[in-house]
Amino acid sequence: MLNSAAGSRLQNLWDDETAQSMTEAELLLYRSNLLGSDKRITNYGGGNTSVKAMEKDPLTGEQAEVLWVKGSGGDVGTIKMDGFATLYMDKLRALKGLYRGVAFEDEMVGYLPHCTFNLNPRAASIDTPLHAYVPARHVDHMHPDAIIAIAAAADSKTMTADIFGDDIGWLPWKRPGYELGLWLEKFCLENPAAKGVVLESHGLFTWADDARTCYEITIDTINKAIEWFEQKTLGHSAFGGAKCTALPPVERRKTAAALMPVIRGMVSDDQHMVGHFDDTDTVLEFVCSNDMEALAQLGTSCPDHFLRTKIRPLVVGFDPQTPDIGNTIAGLGDAVAQYRDDYAAYYERCRRPDSPALRNPNAVVYLVPGVGMITFAKDKATARISAEFYTNAINVMRGASSVSTYRGLEEQEAFDIEYWLLEEAKLQRMPKPKSLAGKIALVTGGAGGIGSATAERFLREGACVVLADIDEEALTETANVLSGRHSMDLVRSVVMDVTSEDAVADSFARASLEFGGIDILVSNAGIASSAPIEETSLHLWNRNMSILSTGYFLVSRAAFQLMKTQGTGGAIVFIGSKNGLAASPGASAYCTAKASELHLARCLALEGAPDGIRVNTVNPDAVLRGSKIWSGDWLKERAEAYGKDTAELEEHYRQRSLLKRSVLPEDIAEAAYFLASEFSSKSTGNILNVDAGNVQAFTR
Repeated sequence: MLNSAAGSRLQNLWDDETAQSMTEAELLLYRSNLLGSDKRITNYGGGNTSVKAMEKDPLTGEQAEVLWVKGSGGDVGTIKMDGFATLYMDKLRALKGLYRGVAFEDEMVGYLPHCTFNLNPRAASIDTPLHAYVPARHVDHMHPDAIIAIAAAADSKTMTADIFGDDIGWLPWKRPGYELGLWLEKFCLENPAAKGVVLESHGLFTWADDARTCYEITIDTINKAIEWFEQKTLGHSAFGGAKCTALPPVERRKTAAALMPVIRGMVSDDQHMVGHFDDTDTVLEFVCSNDMEALAQLGTSCPDHFLRTKIRPLVVGFDPQTPDIGNTIAGLGDAVAQYRDDYAAYYERCRRPDSPALRNPNAVVYLVPGVGMITFAKDKATARISAEFYTNAINVMRGASSVSTYRGLEEQEAFDIEYWLLEEAKLQRMPKPKSLAGKIALVTGGAGGIGSATAERFLREGACVVLADIDEEALTETANVLSGRHSMDLVRSVVMDVTSEDAVADSFARASLEFGGIDILVSNAGIASSAPIEETSLHLWNRNMSILSTGYFLVSRAAFQLMKTQGTGGAIVFIGSKNGLAASPGASAYCTAKASELHLARCLALEGAPDGIRVNTVNPDAVLRGSKIWSGDWLKERAEAYGKDTAELEEHYRQRSLLKRSVLPEDIAEAAYFLASEFSSKSTGNILNVDAGNVQAFTR
């Protein structure tokens, strides 16, 4: 933030003791990670760093000057040594002889692989010439909000001179590429005392001949800009002051949870989108301001911003002073359609003869007055990062509009970057999406053996997963394990009692708020009980019915409501039991409740089909390992029912099966994945037995 109070300065985190034994390349990594650790310096994936170091040539054994520079698509905050491209400097300098001018600068990217040092497979980025031709050993290119606020101001050049004097120069807007690399070199040669340069509408370049000095110049330059803005804007109302008051936190989240599935359904025609909600103070100040709509229409300035957020957001018609969510939802269809039409018109106005085809015309960013910001993208990480980038853009607009006039990037320039053939080539190289990419699953009983195995299977296929369980301790542990194995972006957990209407409603609202909706429900929460009929109490009977029958009804009803709101279909998978088809002695309450599940699934398959909602059942048998229901009295009770010792029960079940094999949680998870995926897209109302073969449970 630019207007934060005392303590807003960036800290110098350089530690001489840590750095003293590092090589030049290791110092580059150290510096990069320090810079990337603070989003005020650069956003995720933004900016790049480099060093020109002497290295032993693997062919000649002689020393060669090598450029180490952040590779294409990397992030300086998390980069490792293998994230840097390495190129011979003599070959990079030789490229100048091949350059045919601005009209042909893109072809220079094709020469970069010919400059590779030591067969490094890391692809060099488009910014490589910008680092190569600066005549200093260490170079930082960052996207600090405070600097971009200067770069995006109408009088950017004058402001740069006023703030930095001759230490930091200024260059007009130029799309990143080979020509800009030559511009930077020319500036450095003509201004040998300069320590850096502000690139109009883009960011900051700084340089030095040692790593620590380069790092400190970058930090000091940003701090100087922050201090200047704080002094200039003291007592100033940002964005023209407040137009409305933000709703209380609970109401904000309730409103967002209602809007997100509706929007998600409207923007998921070609692929399922995943949502993210942000109501931080920075966002709320902007969406509640008088100037929000006018500034939003100007678009973003830094190329990194609009590549992640599109050139401008969609402002949702919501009045927090007289909130009417029904009226807002009723108007969303027209608003989304208008945005698509406007985006298509922008494409037609700006397209070149060789431009790639029109991409998804839906908005990425949705600004809701009094509520916050919603973003949608192909996955949760991208949606979250898009929100971070637009927050950066808000900070830039705050700074620039407070001291000058904010300017977004000119429309044609924005288009030429968004539809840059080099960007298109990068998109085409991306790996094929996993089978559940963009899908959101809620798994009840998520902390148990079958539930956690199912979540793991879905996560491996790219799904976002909401784990729901009544056991908070086990739930937290399971969520931590799965988040560590996959990503914190992909896993959420909710404590849920499936027999409580309010708890179920709250959990599905949380899923909407966290990810945008639900595509898959795995109804798996369960208990098990065993008692002769004459010893079966009404409490035991009702408990089985409440969890195994009513609980399945409540979560299915909530899933239907949400899936119909989205209008994109869905898949519901019941985890039943062999006992739903085959009776067992001394388990009348359990067997009857499980039979109820099967018939409920059949009924729901009939109701869901017109809306593309498929409902199928997996029937396991004797899944002992990892299953919580076998950790209590059930194990002892079933052993007694069959006249066995508890240690003999697994072998008893194995021998009882036709295939003489144990059934594991992973086996049930595989069946649930099949029924939730497009592999079974033409199946509904089915029962899939995963029991190693039990003739009593044959469905025909």
